[in-house]
Amino acid sequence: MVRDYNNRHALEQKLRAAPTQPSADHLMVGHWRAVATVLARSGQEETVRRAIASVPEFSMRYCAPAEWLVISEAEAPSGLARRLEELCGAMAHVVDQSDGRVVFRLSGPNGRRILAKGIGLDLHPDAFSLGGSANVLCGHIPVNLGRTGEHVFELIVPRSFAESLFDDLMRMGREFDLTAAFAD
Repeated sequence: MVRDYNNRHALEQKLRAAPTQPSADHLMVGHWRAVATVLARSGQEETVRRAIASVPEFSMRYCAPAEWLVISEAEAPSGLARRLEELCGAMAHVVDQSDGRVVFRLSGPNGRRILAKGIGLDLHPDAFSLGGSANVLCGHIPVNLGRTGEHVFELIVPRSFAESLFDDLMRMGREFDLTAAFAD
């Protein structure tokens, strides 16, 4: 028997009837973002970190010592992996995670209050600074949380948890009229 598998986004069913006008608090879902894991070889951590940070269109998220998630909205997944391999050479291992991760961007004046309902991390600007990131649990779901703007947070989640995280975030944001849609 031949089976035809269609490549579809993990949240395609949930966001089909997304609102046209976002509210003040809005959840944007990356519609195929390029994401890669970079793991630096021992002793090469700082050199690799500086090399990746030198590319303005890359967004780095700390995962663990000598390990980062790198996101690009300008590159295709294969292009991101290739550029990172060229940039880091033999100093690091690069693994494309684009099909295995979903990127959420929560923005709005109540973003901290929404996230505080499910994340046990101090999100005050003095404690979680702009550009900061951490691996946390949102309820029971592992996410990499990054603060990318004054009132903007990115959550990177394994694809298999994307629907559960989406449902949780929408429930947590219900009192703030949180809306959601795919990013352009």
